[in-house]
Amino acid sequence: MKELTNWLQSFWKEELFHLGTASFTVGSIIYLIIAITALFILTGLLKRLLVSRILSRFQMDIGVRESIATIVRYILVVIGLIIIVQSTGIDLSALGILLGALGVGIGFGLQNITNNFISGVIILFERPIKVGDRIELGGMGTATHTVHGMVQKISPRATTILTNDNVAIIVPNSEFISGRVINWSHNDTKVRFRVSVDVAYGSDVPLVKKLLMEVADEDTNVMKRPVPNVRLDNFGDNGITFTLLVWTSTLIHRRGLFMSNLNYRIEEKFRENNIVIPFPQRDLHFKSGSGALPGLGKEFEV
Repeated sequence: MKELTNWLQSFWKEELFHLGTASFTVGSIIYLIIAITALFILTGLLKRLLVSRILSRFQMDIGVRESIATIVRYILVVIGLIIIVQSTGIDLSALGILLGALGVGIGFGLQNITNNFISGVIILFERPIKVGDRIELGGMGTATHTVHGMVQKISPRATTILTNDNVAIIVPNSEFISGRVINWSHNDTKVRFRVSVDVAYGSDVPLVKKLLMEVADEDTNVMKRPVPNVRLDNFGDNGITFTLLVWTSTLIHRRGLFMSNLNYRIEEKFRENNIVIPFPQRDLHFKSGSGALPGLGKEFEV
């Protein structure tokens, strides 16, 4: 038993390498691994506690609470790492060589990671987006189509966007700083939507406006203030274009469902009141005479 204890003590104090005047032993490496792991776990638990218990007592939305808790965690991690390293007896000045090597590595191979990390810090301080926001991304990076989704998580390197199809999209933080982002809920929780519909020429215009206002009044997801409105926008080739303007604060994260519900009710109202939604149409005018069909080389008569 004594031999085992002596062997463990010698193994614990076994020197692995030197960095400047500091020596790293097996024991110091194991201590660093355990202490740093515990630091990240504890700060993660503290972040969740701040968001769900402490900051929730104040009148803050989830995005603000997440931003504050994340910044607090970053600060505690930095302070904790300094304390852990110094507690092992390692002089931080001895890490200058290592930091210099890391600087070279960052300059050549880790610039994207560094850019995303700094962008994540900027996002947390400026809060162009925050957890719970409804955003729209279009043409970002290699994306060729527009993506709608809710900000689920902002991490140091990337932000997670959850779409209505329950698909998580991981977007590098630098995309939000260098690209254009539409934030539907940045300033307020209510959003105005436009529903356009064509009716045939000869339709009862006041009746069309009345029916569209009834659709807005009967939908529980449409806000009463600001008041819904109907505009006559255009006299098109196929019919008269009306636009129903409505506000909602309940379905801004489910735009497709909100628009679909309104369209169903509009179609039902129009059908019950004999309002025709026109098909695309073209008028063809034939002129009497004779001529040659292109490419056929023979005469024809009308």
